[in-house]
Amino acid sequence: MIITNRDMEILKLIYRFKFCLGRHVKALVGFEGTRACDRRLKVLVDVGYLNRKKYLYGIPYLYTVAHKGRLLIGANKRENKIRLEQITHDCYVLDALIYFKAKYNLSLDDIHSERELHIQDGFGNRKHHPDFIFTYENKSYAIEVELTPKAKANLERNVRDNYLNYDIQIWITDDNKVINLLQGLSAEYSDIRIIRLEDILCRE
Repeated sequence: MIITNRDMEILKLIYRFKFCLGRHVKALVGFEGTRACDRRLKVLVDVGYLNRKKYLYGIPYLYTVAHKGRLLIGANKRENKIRLEQITHDCYVLDALIYFKAKYNLSLDDIHSERELHIQDGFGNRKHHPDFIFTYENKSYAIEVELTPKAKANLERNVRDNYLNYDIQIWITDDNKVINLLQGLSAEYSDIRIIRLEDILCRE
């Protein structure tokens, strides 16, 4: 099998965000059609670079990078743990990534995932990081997907961290309590933007 540049993009993307659905790969790596994308993913599974598994009812197969694939891209050899309670959230993070990549004409190299930011921290206390970040027109953006309300103190701590480290923080949610809490905090933290989840969803 000849590994193409696109194959490397697929493996690196999936590794950076722990997993992807087929439709995320299609949109983010630039396949023109679903069939071509699915066929290539199947080849990468068949030769051992990717794993494919169903974790939750109603959610399609999750693709993760297999040991052989991690070796190919020079990544950490340890397998990423998939947390069942995080799958829906992480799918929406990837949907948000598709939305902002298209909206601002970003490349994948412009975007840094939460996982990458934690890796940069190294060992020690685990800091809060947004779901992903990017820079556009010389302004740094922090993107957060928040599906369930946190305690106000915890939410404010994350908002404050983003306020100190980024120019604009965009919160994506479908929960009215989260929206009310963020609107209350926006009087003090002027960089907050709120987007309804339904407005960013990938519908392909």
